[in-house]
Amino acid sequence: MTPVSASLPENSNHQPAYENDFDADADLLSTQGDERVGEHLCFRVGSSIKSRRLDRYLGGRFSQFSRTRLQKIIKDQGVNVNGRPAKPSHKLNPGDEIDLILPPRELRELVAEDIPISVIYEDDQMIVVNKQADLIVHPARGNTHGTLVNGLVYYADKLSTGSGEFRPGIVHRLDKNTTGVLVVAKTDTAHWKLARQFAQRKTNKTYLAVVHGRLELNADCINKPVGMHPIARQKGAIRPDGKEAVTFYEVLEEFRGFSLVKLSPKTGRTHQLRIHMAYLQHPIVADDMYGGKVVYDWQLQDRDAEAAQPVINRPALHAARLEIRHPVSGEMMEFQAPLPPDMQTLIDKLRKFRSL
Repeated sequence: MTPVSASLPENSNHQPAYENDFDADADLLSTQGDERVGEHLCFRVGSSIKSRRLDRYLGGRFSQFSRTRLQKIIKDQGVNVNGRPAKPSHKLNPGDEIDLILPPRELRELVAEDIPISVIYEDDQMIVVNKQADLIVHPARGNTHGTLVNGLVYYADKLSTGSGEFRPGIVHRLDKNTTGVLVVAKTDTAHWKLARQFAQRKTNKTYLAVVHGRLELNADCINKPVGMHPIARQKGAIRPDGKEAVTFYEVLEEFRGFSLVKLSPKTGRTHQLRIHMAYLQHPIVADDMYGGKVVYDWQLQDRDAEAAQPVINRPALHAARLEIRHPVSGEMMEFQAPLPPDMQTLIDKLRKFRSL
């Protein structure tokens, strides 16, 4: 099948400033952003740099960008030195503070790939899939192949363009290791109408998760704003200045040391459910980013267990149900995805070895 024209990162080996050996004793003061909006970095020049041109210095730190492109970033006032806009020829010295905004990475090509896709429903306006674990939804920096989008381009005759050329059809997302229901738009009209439902919170989403411990309340609402973690760029955190994030939960089943919960998010922040459960001190099983632990058979008192064999080695989180209106007919539609084998096995073992 002919590749679809789109963009992939100029250099998938990009390293952020604080991981580059150039000017190794530079101090990273702050960092925020992502591959969609660009990176905002602030750092202090190290002691080994003396009278170095700004454009040459940045060329050493950010080898994925050409010097010409870095000069354009500087001239577009994307770089401040000691709080003031600087020219490419500005001479840097130890202790100078650089505030830099790197633009989003340019993309070049989106390749169709024969990736297995489990289709729950399909018509001429949309596709509903049951996303498997270990599958990123769309290409991004460092993940240019092997995504759901690569598979969709191979599978579908048409996809919407509402999210850009390198995210065709994508109306909403699931984390790489979250399984379950995800809707994809085929036409731009469907994309716009589906996206509006998500933006206006007119969809109903239900997730199932296995968490550590037994919750104090059988049902409650978590209303805590979520934003970027102040230190770890790949994480989120509860932040007073974050965006509104609301999750309703209900305990469905309890075990010794674990609970099966239903999660109904009313907002769609990145990692929202994982952050909220960690906030309650009941992180999702195997979610090591937010404090969850991998569970092994032997920990569940399974006498036939192999010592090093985990029951599940990714966050035990599944998008079980999605209710939306059809983008053309307006009919309310409900889609469900069965539990994946690893989560079902975990729950079965908890019922067998950890029942109350």
